[in-house]
Amino acid sequence: MGYSENTRGLVLAMVSSLFIGTSFILKKKGLKRAAAAGTRAGGGGYTYLLEPLWWVGMITMIVGEVSNFVAYIYAPAVLVTPLGALSIIISAVLAHFMLRERLQRLGVVGCILCIVGSVVIVIHAPQEHMPTSVQEIWILAIQPAFVIYAAATISIVVALMLHFEPRYGQTNVLVYLGICSLMGALTVVSIKAIGIAIKLTLEGISQIAYPQTWFFLAVAVICVIMQLNYLNKALDTFNAAIVSPIYYVMFTTLTIIASAIMFKDWAGQDASSIVSELCGFITVLSGTIVLHVTREQEPANPPGKKLKLKHVPTTQLYKLYASHLDVCISLVSCNLKSSKKVWQWIFLSATLKSIVT
Repeated sequence: MGYSENTRGLVLAMVSSLFIGTSFILKKKGLKRAAAAGTRAGGGGYTYLLEPLWWVGMITMIVGEVSNFVAYIYAPAVLVTPLGALSIIISAVLAHFMLRERLQRLGVVGCILCIVGSVVIVIHAPQEHMPTSVQEIWILAIQPAFVIYAAATISIVVALMLHFEPRYGQTNVLVYLGICSLMGALTVVSIKAIGIAIKLTLEGISQIAYPQTWFFLAVAVICVIMQLNYLNKALDTFNAAIVSPIYYVMFTTLTIIASAIMFKDWAGQDASSIVSELCGFITVLSGTIVLHVTREQEPANPPGKKLKLKHVPTTQLYKLYASHLDVCISLVSCNLKSSKKVWQWIFLSATLKSIVT
């Protein structure tokens, strides 16, 4: 008994979400292992390239992306794209059990808002016009509207890399993921052009001789490398349960915008669809804010490692010892009848305070 094309696309999309959601966790664990042996990816290190678990996560992500790409061949985008939200739930659940990254209750609400908003956007997004050749895609790529969009994207990415990353990269998850998502939108456009070229070539209409094919391939390679680099930094620096949904929301939103500008899919949209898309954007924005506000900070001193007092500021040591000793003095003064012993505790407190300062 054969399966319909939509069923095949549905199964492939679900398998893709499973692999991609799992890959976030595997890469995160690999990054943690690599950080213990060398410089963290968030600090500019590349020791994770020698970590086998990171490569397992990388291969898992590639398998998921390939499954997602093939799913679009069998099923429409309105069916495949929303299922990408399943990877958020999978990564959040796995992070809770495997990485011990506790997701707050409001964080769960944020995840739900992100998923619902993204689904609304995708469902009401306009249908794309499928080009029939690489030359047709090139004509669409050099139209003024998309040239302005591409120039703005590159400018924002450069600003994020040169200005915001050194200052806020370690504290604001939107810096790293902004770069990933902006470059990801250009990646999708380029990958689509390459896919059309491959499809036409297999059908007997060779697209290899056209320079546009190789241009799109070069753009895709550069964008993918940048995406992976900054995604690794985001995973190494922030909670995986936060990185996954925010990355999904930003990537999906920017991809829809880029596709709409390039392929002019917004023409002919009715008022109800536009209002629905705006509501989806507001919902996604709300979910992103909730997730960011309720983000669980990773401990500065990981479990299992002893605190080195020489790295702790003297003022903090003073407050720590002083608070504990003053409590001890109060308790002792209430319970000990001998005034001599009380004065001994006071002398000990003053001595320790003088040592730590």
